[in-house]
Amino acid sequence: PARLLEVGCGEGELARGLVDAGHAVTAIDPEAPPGPPFRRVALEDFREPGPFDAVVASRSLHHVESLAAALDTIAALLGPRGVLVVNEFAKERLDRPTAAWYLDRRRALEAAGGKAAPGSFDECLRKWEDDHAGLHGYEAMRAALDQRFRERFFAWVPYLHHELGDATPETHERELIDAGAIRATGFRYVGETARR
Repeated sequence: PARLLEVGCGEGELARGLVDAGHAVTAIDPEAPPGPPFRRVALEDFREPGPFDAVVASRSLHHVESLAAALDTIAALLGPRGVLVVNEFAKERLDRPTAAWYLDRRRALEAAGGKAAPGSFDECLRKWEDDHAGLHGYEAMRAALDQRFRERFFAWVPYLHHELGDATPETHERELIDAGAIRATGFRYVGETARR
């Protein structure tokens, strides 16, 4: 069992799973569910003292206003050899083949009664860029991480299935990535605090 902080916990599914596994969890998000282990607070306003054994940030770092300030806060909350686990996406890795596949899947969802898909390939790319404008990309996140942590693990992983829902399982996206048909747009990173 470890003392864990989840940054950007959303609806709390991961935090509940970690509690069930026996960990002491604090899960923060401005829109966190009520009750323990949740706190309705943004990282920049979080004041609970560390150290935490690990911090988990899943699809949350790309939203923070200042990557440097957020990662400095996380590093300060971690104990010696504390671990940061990041699950993120790289908005700039949506190349033409990946975007074409994504648009095709969006059209299939629309045909099944889901949200309207962009009308054309160019519209799909424009909408992607508009929807992700102002969010931190991979290069910025990676540079900020590398300044504060030592990499213990890194992998490119499927991400678009999160946006496509149940109609597109992660396994399908992974098969296409492994075959070289589309690019992975997600990444997993584990870093360790540099201080001893």
